[in-house]
Amino acid sequence: MRLLLVEDEPKIAAFIEKGLNENGDEVTIAYDGKSGERMALQSEFDIIILDVMLPFVSGLEICKSIREKGINTPVLMLTALGTVDDKVHGLQQGADDYLVKPFHFKELIARIQALARRQNQQATTNNELHIADLSLNRSSKIVLRENKEITLTAKEYALLEMFMQNTNRVLSRGDIAEHVWGYDFDSGSNVIDVYINYLRNKIERGFSSKLIHTIVGMGYVMKEQ
Repeated sequence: MRLLLVEDEPKIAAFIEKGLNENGDEVTIAYDGKSGERMALQSEFDIIILDVMLPFVSGLEICKSIREKGINTPVLMLTALGTVDDKVHGLQQGADDYLVKPFHFKELIARIQALARRQNQQATTNNELHIADLSLNRSSKIVLRENKEITLTAKEYALLEMFMQNTNRVLSRGDIAEHVWGYDFDSGSNVIDVYINYLRNKIERGFSSKLIHTIVGMGYVMKEQ
C-alpha cells in the first residue's frame, strides 16, 4: 500500500517507515502539518497516518481540511493524548481510527490492515460513480451523461474512473501516469494531455458544463463548476 505518514519526530518517523517498508508498504513522510496537508491533497494514498501535534497545522486540522475537500482516504491518528474526549474529537474531525503513543508496532500494522479491509469493502459495494449528470457503472463499464451512453477506449475508461474516484482532488501527471499507464511510463511525454483531451471531448463536448479542470503547474481535477 501507499501510505502518507505525517510525523514531526524524525526518530518515530524513521521507526514507523522502517517497519512499514519491511511489511511491503511504500511510505511518504511529511515532517510538518503544512507539507502533510499539501501531500494529502495533491497525491493519492491508501492510508494517511497523522500525528495530532504538528508544526504549523495540527493533524486534526489536516483531517478536517481533507474531508471538507472530499478526500475519503482512511485516516489513522497518532497521539499522546489518550482521553475519551480526545479520541471523540479526533473522530468528529473525520478520523477513522485513533492509536495512542506509545504503541506496539504490531498494533499499528493491525489497525492499518483493518482500515484497508474496510476501504476495500466499501469500494466493492460502491459500484456506481457519479458527478453532476455523469455516471459510471464499474460492473457493466457503461458511462452515461444526461442519460446518453458514451463509448470510451480502455485507457479513456481507466482515466475517467480514476478522476471519478478522486473528485475534487488534484491529480498530478505522475499520479495519472502511474495509475493508468504503470510505473515505467514517462510522465513527461504529452500522451497524458492527449488522452485527457480525448476524454474531455467525449464527456464535455455538447454538454452543459465542464468537469475536468487544469490546475496550472499541479495537474488536473474533476469537479463541478
